[in-house]
Amino acid sequence: MADVLPLVEARLRSALGEPDARAAVTFLGTDRIEVLRFTEGDVVRYATLGMSAQPMADPTAVLADPVKGPRAELVLSVRPGAADTDKVLRPLAVLAASPQVEGLIVAPGASLDVGGALWPGAPFTSVLVAESGGLVEDLELDAPADPVRFLSLLPMTPNEAAWKRVHGAGALQERWLNGGTDLRDPSRTSVRLD
Repeated sequence: MADVLPLVEARLRSALGEPDARAAVTFLGTDRIEVLRFTEGDVVRYATLGMSAQPMADPTAVLADPVKGPRAELVLSVRPGAADTDKVLRPLAVLAASPQVEGLIVAPGASLDVGGALWPGAPFTSVLVAESGGLVEDLELDAPADPVRFLSLLPMTPNEAAWKRVHGAGALQERWLNGGTDLRDPSRTSVRLD
């Protein structure tokens, strides 16, 4: 099968425009992960490029299938200016490398923890993986390969992450919606959880 990354980058460019910055991170034993930054009006979007090069494999499988299996890239949207959000590049690359490093299958509803602040001073240490298809349309690949899904990441405070573990992703998203939470605000406080 042809290299999927040029197709993935073309899809990102068609949906988000031309990136105004890009950075690359390579972790020992993993493929290179790039993070592209797209600025549009009052929103900055960070998108990974490299996570979808290989399908995610079930960690219990004896042999990983080189073609079949879910593929994804991650997209984070924030409002610029209030925080140094460009420092999110390395944590995003770490999350994108987690399927290769830890054998995780990243899917909607999952929580991904970065083990520290997403960027300096951020009140968020983890993200909720949202459904794909909204911001960037899924990229169909030749059969039998699964499509590449572009999964939005929603930053969570530690309290929100703990609440989500008990009540589920849908309940947390409902709280955000009912509370009028601006999920793109890089310095927002936790939604009311009582």
